Amino acid sequence: MDLETRELRYFVTVAEELHFGRAAERLGMAQPPLSRAIQRLERRLGAVLLERDRRGVALTPAGEVLLREGRAVLDAATAAANRVRRAGGRIVLAVKAGADHELLSRLLPAYRDEPGAAEVEVLLCGIGEQAALLREGRADAALVHRPFDDVAGFDVEELLVEEQVAVLPARHPLARRATLTMAEIADVPDLPLARWPRLEGGYPPGPGPEVRDQAQVSQLIALGLALLVIPASSRAWQWAEHAGVPVVDAPPVTTLIAWQPHSRSRALAGLVRAAVRVGEETGLGVPEHPAMSAGSIK
Repeated sequence: MDLETRELRYFVTVAEELHFGRAAERLGMAQPPLSRAIQRLERRLGAVLLERDRRGVALTPAGEVLLREGRAVLDAATAAANRVRRAGGRIVLAVKAGADHELLSRLLPAYRDEPGAAEVEVLLCGIGEQAALLREGRADAALVHRPFDDVAGFDVEELLVEEQVAVLPARHPLARRATLTMAEIADVPDLPLARWPRLEGGYPPGPGPEVRDQAQVSQLIALGLALLVIPASSRAWQWAEHAGVPVVDAPPVTTLIAWQPHSRSRALAGLVRAAVRVGEETGLGVPEHPAMSAGSIK
């Protein structure tokens, strides 16, 4: 039995809202036909998906399964439509704003020399958004950073491994140090670490300010209200009021290029090859990393 994407969209909306009135409003339809559509879906599947009583609506175990699978199907359909609209036209590369400046400045001209190169649109995004953009089909590839970004389910190639530095106010006494440790950074009461949102939501505990973008944290550092630990190459956006000091025991950060594993785009394959080559040429490349073979993506 085939399920229509319209039916799945109706059910997923009701399951997310757990309220037929709000779901109908989201869908731009009246409530009675929505209720009838869910009832028809339950009859066709031979399973109760939603428990309805005076207290409201709740998912059954079968409904929880269909919510999870239905979201995946709808996401895949949306991603496919987005990729089809771009087919043969351009490649969208998702990049965290403020990161990978040096790599991008070399990658884009290097890719233009690849046979069959397409136009590249650089899509600047916020913290941890690259994976969602890939899954939704709004991006064809992304530059991501391990251990910070979610790369589950993607094909990846490692490009760079680099150390981290502390970015702090240039006038602060720590700015005159040759190196720092994480313990020393944590023991500065007047200069707390800025806190970025977690991938799963919310902020980690701590005294530092909650930040969401590069401009915000840059100004806080310049004002002497926060410091930040970042990959060394990200210092390209530092202000004159900033100083960068290597943090000797901070975990290294690996930059990767990620893409959907089912891709057969030759233009995308060329972008990945160019990225690996540029990573190796920077001198920060992963030791003894093999170049991407032509057959690993088509």
